[in-house]
Amino acid sequence: MKLTDIFNISDAREKSLNKLNIFTCEDLIRHFPKGYLDLTKSSKLKDAYHNDYVLTKATVVDIPTAFSTSRVRIVKVGCEQDGECFSITWFNQPYVLQKLQVGVEYLFYGRVQNKYGMVSMVNPTFEELEKNKKLKGIVPVYSITGALTQRIMKTAIVDSIIKLRVRSAIPEEIEREQRLLPLSLAYKMVHSPESFDEIRRGSDRIALEEYYTLMCAFAFTKGSSQSRREHFYSYDAKKMREFSQRFGFEFTGGQKQSINEIVADMTGETTLNRLLQGDVGSGKTAVAFCAMFLAVSSGYQGVMLAPTEVLAEQNYNLLKKYFPEYKVEFLSGSLTKKAKNVLKDRLKNGDIDILAGTHALIQEDVVFDNLALCICDEQHRFGVAQRSSLVNKGVLPDVLVMSATPIPRTLSLIFYGDLNISTIHDKPKQRTEIKTGIVPAHKYDDMLTFIEKEVKNGRQAYFVCPKIDDDEDSEIMSVKELFEDLQKQMKVRFSLLHGKMKNDEKTEIMNAFKRGESDCLVSTTVIEVGIDVPNATIMVIYNAERFGLSQLHQLRGRVGRGDKQSYCFLLSGKNSEKAEERLKIMRDYSDGFKIAELDYDMRGGGDFLGVRQSGKTFKGVSKLKYSASTIFYAKELCDKTLNYNVDLEFTKKCAMEKYESLKDIVLN
Repeated sequence: MKLTDIFNISDAREKSLNKLNIFTCEDLIRHFPKGYLDLTKSSKLKDAYHNDYVLTKATVVDIPTAFSTSRVRIVKVGCEQDGECFSITWFNQPYVLQKLQVGVEYLFYGRVQNKYGMVSMVNPTFEELEKNKKLKGIVPVYSITGALTQRIMKTAIVDSIIKLRVRSAIPEEIEREQRLLPLSLAYKMVHSPESFDEIRRGSDRIALEEYYTLMCAFAFTKGSSQSRREHFYSYDAKKMREFSQRFGFEFTGGQKQSINEIVADMTGETTLNRLLQGDVGSGKTAVAFCAMFLAVSSGYQGVMLAPTEVLAEQNYNLLKKYFPEYKVEFLSGSLTKKAKNVLKDRLKNGDIDILAGTHALIQEDVVFDNLALCICDEQHRFGVAQRSSLVNKGVLPDVLVMSATPIPRTLSLIFYGDLNISTIHDKPKQRTEIKTGIVPAHKYDDMLTFIEKEVKNGRQAYFVCPKIDDDEDSEIMSVKELFEDLQKQMKVRFSLLHGKMKNDEKTEIMNAFKRGESDCLVSTTVIEVGIDVPNATIMVIYNAERFGLSQLHQLRGRVGRGDKQSYCFLLSGKNSEKAEERLKIMRDYSDGFKIAELDYDMRGGGDFLGVRQSGKTFKGVSKLKYSASTIFYAKELCDKTLNYNVDLEFTKKCAMEKYESLKDIVLN
């Protein structure tokens, strides 16, 4: 059904919908509200935190004015709420001038600026309150643009729900047995709720549909990923034990169990297709190298893919160290064309046993002679399509993907439903616990004094900022500004690292830090993944409330990699109960899996997934608030479906459409 077949949707409004990536009626009903306005309550702007999104009522008191800079058109208007005045600013939205009238009360939804006692709003959507007097109770608020208004969007979505006759992928027999809410009614509850309980019930049902279809997609396609074995390995337990002794430490129980599971797969009847996940410093690389040893000692080639050149080169150096009798090479985009061509010829001729590298590995002209094992390091940085491109370099190669981002079992069902999972819960005995503290402003100088003393005793430190450049948001210090300030306050050697630098420059700065040529590295989160400098014992994170808990845990994991006592200092730029609660979790817990679970509980399924995934698979669902149990229930219904004697033609059709959309997923 065309969008123009929907009530009130003209050609101009269709173009506006297209700008929101809405091209079909199915897209339209999945354009979920970004919030709800409870008309029985009035939000107070003065009580909102800086950068919070707020739904509120206010009256326009000044004539809107417009002016232009060299790059942007700005509209400003003065408003009043409960006797207090504030301003609203729109950027590149000149049509606002014709829609606002002095003395008229509007519903506004947008971001609040609350700094230095001055309150304002930026780019809010709005609707005249008088025209919406029929609207009572709970009113959905949508992202809109151009010729659209909140009322037009709401009317169009409701009309689409009626005309589409939404059908569930869950077989009717199971729907009846489980007494599931009809899917069309769930959409109605989300878009036209009579209570917040209806929003919750509708959101749970829509999320259930989404994850049920995804679980079925994995179930229907998992057989193809467990294809007949093409490569046969010569496994010798004695040789494997001798190889593991090269690492110089006794493997933990979790490492031994993971190796046994991987070897069982590699010597079984079907190809290895497994995720190896573990906390920071749990020894995943050593386990992966045991799999690599089994492959190359049996006469095959192996490849190890990493998301950044620094991590890829680190893997390369480790591979050379632990595989001295094999030919190990490194491929990245920074190599000269001549060097790349020579390396590719050797690879194709079988003169290279193990190849480490970055995304350059998945280019079409990279051809292996006899590839048997693919290892993807930091899997959460790669999309499904990228992993598939690497796998296609060989004939049904075994695949081992690794992730140092611990995720709850709930999320593993979603992110890695097509893989078997091995988990390392314990850590090597020689690793020391990292002492974590929250540093208040009045203790900042004391912290710097402590760090300077540690550095003079031979230790190194990281200072991490969430952004690179200075801007108008003065509450957040940039990494460049911090670099300059620290050089004035501390008499030690500093280096600067951020994502806008060229790859070879970043690699050289990181390697110089490893060599001890600088004492402190001031950086953005480019150091989050895989950097291993045992002598670095201090991590300082500025504006820590801006990061997710799992990301904070990853950053903390850059220290504590040697036998010296390590420290992590968290600095917050926002005083709120929520920010304080999150940082206390980091202070009180060191188990990455526990932190991930608490992060998931605090943020909810929609929020957690919303920042971790993009693409059509979860389009819009990140805006819904649903319980974690919904995902387990989806898995339960999927398993029930596969064991039911019912017609699965429509379920398979929906599932395979979902599987195709997996190619768009990129994990953050």
